[in-house]
Amino acid sequence: MQTYHLIVIGSGAAGMMAAICAGRDGKRVLLLEKLPMIASKLKATGGGRCNLTNTLDNETFMSHFGRDGRFMTPALEALDHEALIDFFLQLGVESHAPDGYRVFPVTHNANTIINALKQEMHNLGIEVQCSQKVEKLLYDEDKVTGVKTKSDIFYAQSIIVATGGMGYPSLGAEGDGYTMAKEIGHNIIPLYPAMMPLKVKETWVANCRADTIAKVEMRVNIKKYKKYTAKGDLIFTKDGIRGPVVLDFSREITPLLSKYAEVPVLVNLTKGMNEEHIRQHFKKVLKQNPHQNTIDVLLTLLPKSVALALCQLANIDPTLSLSKQKGHSRDTLYTLLAWTPLTINGHDGFKMAMITRGGIDLKEIDPYTMQSKKRKGLYFCGEVINIDGPCGGYNLQWSFASGYLAGKLQ
Repeated sequence: MQTYHLIVIGSGAAGMMAAICAGRDGKRVLLLEKLPMIASKLKATGGGRCNLTNTLDNETFMSHFGRDGRFMTPALEALDHEALIDFFLQLGVESHAPDGYRVFPVTHNANTIINALKQEMHNLGIEVQCSQKVEKLLYDEDKVTGVKTKSDIFYAQSIIVATGGMGYPSLGAEGDGYTMAKEIGHNIIPLYPAMMPLKVKETWVANCRADTIAKVEMRVNIKKYKKYTAKGDLIFTKDGIRGPVVLDFSREITPLLSKYAEVPVLVNLTKGMNEEHIRQHFKKVLKQNPHQNTIDVLLTLLPKSVALALCQLANIDPTLSLSKQKGHSRDTLYTLLAWTPLTINGHDGFKMAMITRGGIDLKEIDPYTMQSKKRKGLYFCGEVINIDGPCGGYNLQWSFASGYLAGKLQ
């Protein structure tokens, strides 16, 4: 009979961190991964650059997760961004924050992080078995006792479920952890794909694919949801929008698309300028050269492809000067510049989702230990729990911190 102090299911950031923490405390640890190799999703994170964390203080960091952010307090007190940076430094991995905010390994290569974690697990004698999909948790009335895979049964005093979410099924995400949690009696908050590109109904966006618009603000144009906003860079695609602002905004949009066939949004493309600011800006530009045509004036705010698209929407001739445009068309142009309407009508589902919104109900997990309130000896950490944040190192920091807390308390 194969018996361990701890079995960790899943070899992402949370799972490996949990295994290492328990191993450092002298526990006999088994890490099970259903894919042929470990850390497949971690390898892809941040476009392969691995945005580990960010430099925000804990209070500000948690505020970006909404009302559930406070749940993270014990985990972040155990391993905040400074402690995480130091953890990797002790493993020989230097990191930096080139923009003063997002923290990367200096190599900007996720393999640097993965190799360091693998080496530390090897040094600690942690047993890693790949191609071992856990089919069932074993438990009695009081606590968990082990796991059953397709080919084996393993027994342990504690089990940590760190299986991740549903995003990128090609990298092994199938929702295994939710199935295990349900079987124990846990409630699963509805799951939605998040941090992903979005599709729009408007066809003009296809003409603007070559350009990135910086410092865009987006907001939902439904009265009940006007508080949903996001800021960041925007990229137009053949049939939709992407970029950092969209990745963040999609966390709010995908649940709305389950209620509405279409979600109208407004997009400020002019770095926060309102209609009056835009008018005053154009006056200054024209004062320097009164004979400029409309497109040249617009190019002081927008890339040409976007400027031409907005001219067409406003029924404006871009070759004429602003003073020669019809008054109502000029007013329409100012309105479009301040808040361009788009209609979000779809997405590509979990296959393109970097994270999952929803998961195991926070009310059923002890935030001080990450232990299940339904069954002793069962712990959850990382994305499988109902916590998700924006892009910028938030979700990886949470995974490492929650894994650290769960593993440390074995």
